[in-house]
Amino acid sequence: MVNQQANSTKDIGFTHEDFAALLDKYDYHFSPGDIVAGTVFSMEPRGALIDIGAKTAAYIPIQEMSINRVDNPIEVLQANETREFFILTDENEDGQLTLSIRRIEYMRAWERVRQLQQEDATVRSNVFATNRGGALVRIEGLRGFIPGSHISARETKEDLVGEDLPLKFLEVDEERNRLVLSHRRALVERKMNGLEVGQVVKGSVRGIKPYGAFIDIGGVSGLLHISEISHDHIDTPHSVFGVNDELKVMIIDLDAERGRISLSTKQLEPEPGDMLKNREIVFEKAEEMAEKYRQKLLAEAEGITLEEEILEAVEEPIAEEEIVEEGIVEEAVEVAEDSTEDSEGEMVGAAAEE
Repeated sequence: MVNQQANSTKDIGFTHEDFAALLDKYDYHFSPGDIVAGTVFSMEPRGALIDIGAKTAAYIPIQEMSINRVDNPIEVLQANETREFFILTDENEDGQLTLSIRRIEYMRAWERVRQLQQEDATVRSNVFATNRGGALVRIEGLRGFIPGSHISARETKEDLVGEDLPLKFLEVDEERNRLVLSHRRALVERKMNGLEVGQVVKGSVRGIKPYGAFIDIGGVSGLLHISEISHDHIDTPHSVFGVNDELKVMIIDLDAERGRISLSTKQLEPEPGDMLKNREIVFEKAEEMAEKYRQKLLAEAEGITLEEEILEAVEEPIAEEEIVEEGIVEEAVEVAEDSTEDSEGEMVGAAAEE
């Protein structure tokens, strides 16, 4: 019987040293940054032991279990569960690797927000805190920041905590860990669906700056630049408006990408300076003046300018007596001069706004 066992061992020819060498031969080599499959085989008070096929069980601490706060490992992992893990560090002195789920979620969250930015998507998020600069939210688990200048709300920043806001992406930079969003742009874009250039809207003065007045037009803010208040010179908007003044203004530009609405009362003046001398007549004739403005835009869009019309009129063969009787030349000169003045005024206003 003894001889039979000896012969059996001899036939196998497989020692403990051979077995160890075989393990070494087929052992996986893990490196930080690898994503591997692992199975939870032991839950710990502040972490879990994971079998990933290494000689020693890997360990995931509780702070690496999720991109969100975790108070107990069982909130994320269950015994015998198999899932992906990120290798966070090399083996320690005991040959144990440290794993992370948070890092995988973090990478995929940035990938997702980049995709949302490319799609120019509107997202919603809850404000969980505010600071001097603005408000803090979470998008796909990532902390995002809304600058104060991009918060469009009538309540104070502190009152926004707990509010669910629509947001647009301003900056997505994983390397710098910067995720910046705009509430104002989201509101303006939504509001723009019912707005168009040349439209007259009612609003109230929300704030006054040296460069213009911010007008609330139904929950979103538009800028009435100082150059667009009147054809007459204005030293400061404070000399014309007060906070909470009710106005009629015309939309002259909608910039959805930057979340800006540009307004004008200058284009509504029946006579230059009426906003300073007789504001009521401006508001009374606002729709009439806006229609003229829209017709002007339409003519420009069709490639028909006043200068071209004048040129065509002058080039047509007209009898000398008709020119004298109808005053066509005088009218053409007056129109050309008025057109030049308007163009120069618009160019100065646009340059000042920029």
